[in-house]
Formats: sequence, structure tokens, C-alpha cells
Amino acid sequence: MLSPVLQSTQQRPSGRSFLIDAIKAAGCLLIVLHHMAFYGPMSDVVAIAWPAAVSWLYDHGRLAVQFFLVCAGFLTAGSLARYAALSPSEALKLAWQRYLRLAIPLLAALSFTVLVTEWLRPDFDHASLSAPPEWGQALAHMVLLQHVLDLEALSAGIWYVAIDFQLYAMALLSLMVVRLCGHAQSPHSAQAWRWGLWLGLTCASLWWWNLHPDLDDHGLYFFGAYGLGLLAWEARRRTSLPHGPSQRWGVWALLLVLGGVAWWLEPRWRVAVAWGIACLLIAVPARWSSGEALRFSAAQEMVQWLSKVSYSVFLIHFGVSLLVNAAVTALWPEALWANVLGMLIALLLSVLCGALLYRLVERHAPTWWRWWLWAGVFKASVALALLINPA
Repeated sequence: MLSPVLQSTQQRPSGRSFLIDAIKAAGCLLIVLHHMAFYGPMSDVVAIAWPAAVSWLYDHGRLAVQFFLVCAGFLTAGSLARYAALSPSEALKLAWQRYLRLAIPLLAALSFTVLVTEWLRPDFDHASLSAPPEWGQALAHMVLLQHVLDLEALSAGIWYVAIDFQLYAMALLSLMVVRLCGHAQSPHSAQAWRWGLWLGLTCASLWWWNLHPDLDDHGLYFFGAYGLGLLAWEARRRTSLPHGPSQRWGVWALLLVLGGVAWWLEPRWRVAVAWGIACLLIAVPARWSSGEALRFSAAQEMVQWLSKVSYSVFLIHFGVSLLVNAAVTALWPEALWANVLGMLIALLLSVLCGALLYRLVERHAPTWWRWWLWAGVFKASVALALLINPA
């Protein structure tokens, strides 16, 4: 009888990771600023005065995605550490729970964004507005397939939600493979096979799939960064064991080979950033990772709070930014001070609205009934949007 659960008490690095909170908080702010620089029109006015700053956010702000990918892999490895392997039914249950956690706040945020877009459309003629929604497009968003089906997204950045789910499913699939191959009888054997599968997928992504931009709607393209997070957790666990110091140099040599070969094949800043974050997660001492070495309790609490609401901020910020862009463009279309202030206000309001979305939606237990509720709200918002501006 194969046992899916590891009983070892040494599976999980202890303590809340302040380092991961800090990375997620920084990534949250950076991706919001990137989208404001990318979509405008406030950023178009600000760019006249500070072209370098806006250009950097436009071109490189998207690297914040690597922060989230690596951290997601690291946290996923920790959450799956108690499993030596998974049966199909167990994997499906975990995948469904993950889908609900991702989809419920997404549907709530999309409901807001769709209505804001249609309300602004008559008086705010700008390329950042998506086309009026269609029912097939709405259904694709509900099942996280809009980009796979080559349909226009109703909000900015939500491709990441679908990619996150695909990557999680790949991690679950790897544990199913361990079980199917019959290597779950021994915990150490299961861990070795899990490590090997994650390493193989990470190499394949960094050295092959990530070199093909036409795959960027699929998790295979991004598994390199996600896999670095998975491997970082496993490496940190191994080096924390009594015999861990003897493995430390092997871990660093492996990371050097992974990153070096990927850079040699094609220099990519996204890979360099993901590699750097993974190294940071492994190398930082436990007292720094947990925040015990820091003495700024108020700042720590703020960082941890922003990390906690970061997903909701990510989901809601585009609709908030549209509202502020439309207001500033209508009142002060060419005033530099107004557009700079508008970008700052959009950032602040995005965080506040994200906190509200977290409080009202995301923090509650993700259940089937809550999904039905917000799926109904989303469908109602699409219907109302079509009534506001019929095609």
C-alpha cells in the first residue's frame, strides 16, 4: 500500500518567511506601476518630463512576474511537502481547491473591471479599453482559457492567473508520476524522484521551452522560474538537515549550471532575475528570512499586510487605473502635476481597493457555492455591459 503522506518532522522550513512577503510586496507595487506605464494615458504625459523612469517601468517592470513565479514555486513545494506522492483523486481535489482560490477573487475583480470599462467607453476613447465582452470570451475567462484560445483579455495581467494554475497542475502531476512509478513506498526514494522530476522540468523550460515565445500562453514556458522556486525550497530543506552542510556546495554548483547554461543559450533578464530570487531564498539565513533580525516592527507589519493582499491588488488595479486615467485626462489632460499625482493616487487606490477585495472576497474560504455566486455576478456584469453599450 503506497502512503502519500510523509511523516518526517523535518519537511518544512519553520517560521513565516518575511523575505517572501517582502518579495511579493515589492513585486505587487512594481507590476501595478508597470501597467500604469504601459497603458497610459497619464504615463504618456509623465514620460515627457521623466522619459527614463517611465521607459524603465514600461520595459522592465514586467520582471516583477518572476518574483511571483519563484515565490509561488517555493510556497507550492512547502505546501506539497507532506505528500510523497498523489493519487489522481487527491491531485484533482488539490487542483480544484487551487482553482477556487484563484478564480473566485478573479471573477469578482473582472465584474468590476468590465462595468468600469463600459461606463467609461463613451467618453474615454483610449486603446487601453478592451472591446465589449462576448459570452464565449466570458466563459473562457471563467475557466482560465482565454489566452490559450487566443481571446482578448478583459483586464491587464490576468494571463498570470491561468499560468499559475497550469504550473500548480504540473507540480501535482509530478507527484502523480512518482506514485505511478511505484517510488512512494520509501519517503527518501519519493523525495529523490520528486526532486529529479522538478529538476528535469526546470531544465527543459529554461533550456528549451522558454526560448520559444509562441509558448508564452502555456505553463511550460514559465516552469523554469517556477521550478527554480520548487528547487529552492527543496535545497533549503536539504541544507537545513544535519548532513546538509555537505550538500551546500552541490546545490550551488547545480544552480550555477542551471543559470549558466540558460544564459549561454540566450541571455534573458527574466531568467537572471528568477535565478537571483531563487539564490536569495536559499542563501538568506533563517533569522533574516523570518524577519527576526529586523527591528522595524511597523514596517514589517506593513510589508506582511501588502503581501497578504497582493493578489487582490493585482486583480483589481487595472479597473482602478482606468477610472483615474479617465478622470485626469478629462480634467487636466496635459498638466504634468496632475498626471504625476494621478499615477500616485491610482497606485494608492489600487492598494486600498485590493485590500477591500481581499476583505470581502479572497480571505473567505473558497467553496463551490462562493464560486457560483461570483460566477453569477460576473455573468450579470457582462450582460449589463452589453446593455450599456450594445454592439
